Amino acid sequence: MPDVEQRLWRTVTRRKYQLTRDRVRLQNQLESLLEEAHIKLSSLVSDLLGASARRMLKALAEGETNPAALAALADERLRATPEQLCDALGASADLKPVYRRLLKMMLEQLQFLEQQINQLDQEMASLLNQHQEAVQRLAEVPGLGVDSAQQIIAEVGPAAATFPSAKCLSSWVGACPGDEESAGVNYSHRSPQGNRHMRRLLNQAANAAAKTKGSIFEIVYRRSVPRLGHNQAIGAIAHRQCRLISLILHQGVRYEERGPAVTKQTYRSCTELPDHTCCGTLRTPPSAQSQAALSRTNAVVSLSSIA
Repeated sequence: MPDVEQRLWRTVTRRKYQLTRDRVRLQNQLESLLEEAHIKLSSLVSDLLGASARRMLKALAEGETNPAALAALADERLRATPEQLCDALGASADLKPVYRRLLKMMLEQLQFLEQQINQLDQEMASLLNQHQEAVQRLAEVPGLGVDSAQQIIAEVGPAAATFPSAKCLSSWVGACPGDEESAGVNYSHRSPQGNRHMRRLLNQAANAAAKTKGSIFEIVYRRSVPRLGHNQAIGAIAHRQCRLISLILHQGVRYEERGPAVTKQTYRSCTELPDHTCCGTLRTPPSAQSQAALSRTNAVVSLSSIA
């Protein structure tokens, strides 16, 4: 059972997640309303809630009927031409008043949701003010950011003290292979249920890390996906990230990239080590390898130490 302070963190982060889902759902409803009214704006703008689209939608909700006047509100950097915008907004001349009122209501509701999300962001930043260093260390991991780091700390604590090892954390999260065995026969490797909030976070982080150019996670994904498929490859990356999170929070170390983006200076410093040191590091068990790597690199995290 987490303490009172951590339960408060969980309440704030989970409420923010619910508001974010409401915002996405409302955005989809807004796009559906525009399609029903024959306003094809979403086919020309990359973000329906961007600055240009919001100005046009606000003017449309306030009663503007001239498509050219609406198209003139778009930013100059928008790829769509004024002629294309006029064609997409052509139905605004005959738009029924009920559609304008519904559009105005949705825009006001979106603005209210965004204000609440911003307030929760500020609230969470103030609650985790004493743990900003841990947030920054987690945010350096490919696939994670400040928002994801805050949610992770809210779920597992600033030092993950409840979980004595990375295996315990992976099992609690549900990011490890299952072991359904009976009479010496393993019937399923399906992962356990775990904590659904952490599973969601790690799944999103693993998908983002697999697309991060020059990261070790990109290499792991490309190496694993032909053999395992997309879902299992993402699960393997999520498992590695979970163990990496445990290492960062437990030992207070920082992440350093060991993928193809590693600098020549780092490579040169590794090759200058004695041969017996390098061979011993490669052949030692994972736990001893982690200790040797941390002492040799001045407490800098390498993904190879937890592989």
